[in-house]
Amino acid sequence: MMSNKDNQIAVEALNKIMELELAGVVKYTHYSLMVFGYNRIPIVSWLKGNATESLDHAHRAGEMVTLLGGHPSLKIGSLLETEQHDIGDILRESLEHETIALAAYYDLLKIATGGHPGLLGVQSVLLEEYARDLIVQEEMHLDEVNKMLRKPGDLSPFTN
Repeated sequence: MMSNKDNQIAVEALNKIMELELAGVVKYTHYSLMVFGYNRIPIVSWLKGNATESLDHAHRAGEMVTLLGGHPSLKIGSLLETEQHDIGDILRESLEHETIALAAYYDLLKIATGGHPGLLGVQSVLLEEYARDLIVQEEMHLDEVNKMLRKPGDLSPFTN
């Protein structure tokens, strides 16, 4: 069982994740409305799927918050409108958003394994497994976006 302090740190991290994932719902929905051109249908479908996945991830984070006795946040993460709606721009913004979300899940993993500064060192297998599962999903999603931004035969990760 985690101490009250450790529990509060975990709840704060989960609420941050929930806020980021809810921002993802809004961003991916917006992006899906801004796609034009020959490849519109499959890209819109993919973006809508990402919005649905983000909502699922937000819900899971909220369930973890309440499991720990916390109160789920009503906030939504940053929603900066860049006015850039080229498919490449949308994918680069998606890559940036997913990178931030991935970092939040890694932060939660540190909390769950007792490696986060300020913790008393009590570990939570439940939080650890949750964080690891979402890290795998986010890393796979990042790889998918990365591949969409690369040219065939280019094995280096997208860095622009």
